[in-house]
Amino acid sequence: MTRSTAEVAIRPALRPRRAVRRGARGAPVWVVIAAGSVVVAAMLPVVYLFIRGIDGGETTWDFLTRPQSLKVIWRTVTVIFTVTLFSLIVAVPAAWLTMRTNMPFRRVLAVALALPLVVPSFVMATTLIEALGPKGSLQELLEPFGVERMPSIYGLTGATLVLVLMTYPYIYLTVRATIAGLNPELVEASRSMGYTVLGAFRRVTLPLLMPAIGSGSILAALYTLSDFGGVALMRHNTLTVSIMTNYQTSIDRTAGAAMSMMLVVFAVALLFIESTIRGRRRYDDASGNVGRTQREIRLGWWTLPALVFVLLPIIAGVVVPVAVLAEWLLRGFAKGLEGAPIVTPLWNSLQASGLAAIATVLMALPVAFVTVRYRNWFSDLFGKAAYIGFGLPGVVVALSLVFFAVNFALVAYQTLLLLVFAYAVLFLPVALGSLRSGLMQINPGLEEAAQSLGKTQLQSFVRVTLPIMMPSIFASAAMVFLLTMKELPATL
Repeated sequence: MTRSTAEVAIRPALRPRRAVRRGARGAPVWVVIAAGSVVVAAMLPVVYLFIRGIDGGETTWDFLTRPQSLKVIWRTVTVIFTVTLFSLIVAVPAAWLTMRTNMPFRRVLAVALALPLVVPSFVMATTLIEALGPKGSLQELLEPFGVERMPSIYGLTGATLVLVLMTYPYIYLTVRATIAGLNPELVEASRSMGYTVLGAFRRVTLPLLMPAIGSGSILAALYTLSDFGGVALMRHNTLTVSIMTNYQTSIDRTAGAAMSMMLVVFAVALLFIESTIRGRRRYDDASGNVGRTQREIRLGWWTLPALVFVLLPIIAGVVVPVAVLAEWLLRGFAKGLEGAPIVTPLWNSLQASGLAAIATVLMALPVAFVTVRYRNWFSDLFGKAAYIGFGLPGVVVALSLVFFAVNFALVAYQTLLLLVFAYAVLFLPVALGSLRSGLMQINPGLEEAAQSLGKTQLQSFVRVTLPIMMPSIFASAAMVFLLTMKELPATL
């Protein structure tokens, strides 16, 4: 097969095609009701902030237009851009290397790359300051060589380092789950046309990964927008730091609500940017081939550079925090300090995290189905609304749900049910991003073929689509479970 004929053969499968305009009327009523209920739950924090903002009146606008507030907003925009950019640089190549190449120990490395999700941001920041700070452990090692003080890690540099290590797993896990579902014949066809490994990745794989990259980037940006512990310890004052300071020190929370509304504005702007870049296109495999196994790409002399590239975030995000914590633990035991009881807190954490992972995935499934299979302005609005809560600090989400529980559902106040519900609202976008990316790769013709054989729409989804989506479902549940294990403000 010549290069020109092969290009003609694979072009229909590669080209992102315009979405079929099927309208909201084509969606089953039960799916619309389920997705609508989830979106209403996700919007509760925004309703709470709106009520607080209305109570503030002109004070809200006056606070937001102060010069100091404008400086905080600029610092927030800067850190969001830098963190998202560097997270992409780390995550996308790492996902491809651990999925498609013969890299040594790639299965172990694939798991290790996701472990920074387990580390709370304030723990990550504290351990990095201890290791890399001006008078940290690295400076002590270099002191015999005349290094008396390391450069300051505080400010934008330190905040970016901490948040990149915290957010690149969102992109990495989402992209990796999508790579697992790609049809390998597309890459093999491009290689047969004479493209190099990198050329095939750029011309074939990367365009098909754009939905996953977009979803992961939105999660990284929204997490950066909502993080408190990392930026506070790195002394980089962002909107979230100002919000937490207001809630902790002031009786009047109008200013905190005003700044939280700014976070909502930022979240909406980020979602519209991602939606504009992605466009109204389909990324499913027109050939309908699924479940094929691709041959490993041999790295050759690129093995060592690739291994170093993958090991760097693991060392900074896993090895350094674990080493510092182990050192502190040994110091405590050496001084005769006793450890706190851990069995009961561990069981409570596992129970709440497991329930939250199940509940969040179940809530995200109908929203993902509506926003992918029935693309229109209404379903797009559903998708954007579901993401907004992830851009808010956990304390804002928790206070909003406590407000509604006290006023409308007192029986749920201070129960495990309300806590799991808060986790689900907070981490709904994490599950939704991975599920949507996985669903976009599945040709809807497979479901239509099942329906032509007598299956209902629900049966075709359960029997055909759901098994193909399993990598995305497990990735979603894993991310929610890990995030819930380390969530502090909402839990308190």
